[in-house]
Amino acid sequence: MTRSRIATQPSSRPGAVGRRSVLLGAAATGAVTLAGPRAALAAESPASDPATRKPVLVGANPGLQLFDEDGACTAYASVWRVDWSPHGTGDALVLWQPDGVTVCSSRRELARWVTEDFTRHFPELDGLPWHDPVYRPWPVLLHLGLADGLVARAGTIEVRASGVLDVRSFTTDTFDLGGSEHSLHLVLGPCAEGSVRVGGRRLPGQITRGGTPERPSSSAFVTEAEVWRV
Repeated sequence: MTRSRIATQPSSRPGAVGRRSVLLGAAATGAVTLAGPRAALAAESPASDPATRKPVLVGANPGLQLFDEDGACTAYASVWRVDWSPHGTGDALVLWQPDGVTVCSSRRELARWVTEDFTRHFPELDGLPWHDPVYRPWPVLLHLGLADGLVARAGTIEVRASGVLDVRSFTTDTFDLGGSEHSLHLVLGPCAEGSVRVGGRRLPGQITRGGTPERPSSSAFVTEAEVWRV
């Protein structure tokens, strides 16, 4: 569902608030209380005992979200490295744009699962239109590290995140995915820079950064040691 420390100032862009990047930047360890509509949805859904939950995905899910000057989302990229799951292993790249969703992977069944059961329900996409994804059989070439960030390429798409600002852990037992409450643990690295290119053209928009010098947050981040349980 991970980054040399430099000072950052809280972002004033509306789109920077309430997104998954801010949620992940909210805590170092321990359970986190969700805010807003997703918290209400999670509270209304039947809750399983976190102690009995089983892993359904082990891997990493770095990503980034771009915003225009008015705070509107211009693009969101969700990159998956699945080391273990009931649907097998492999990599996938999900790119949301206002006019469509593109999913790239040489493992279509796996890509469909992480797209429809995970990425589609992430807070970054709350209130944004969801189009039927176009699946491309393009393998994902992925370099991911807590020290130096992310480079992911698939076909004509390239996603980059760099300048890791901090490395800290995150845990919650109340991450709602389409009405199903999940437990999530990961190591997070918010990043100072991020971009998406399609066909060599850089997509419009910028990442947002906020938080404090001691606990920076960013809409571009890398993760490691990511475990989803249900």
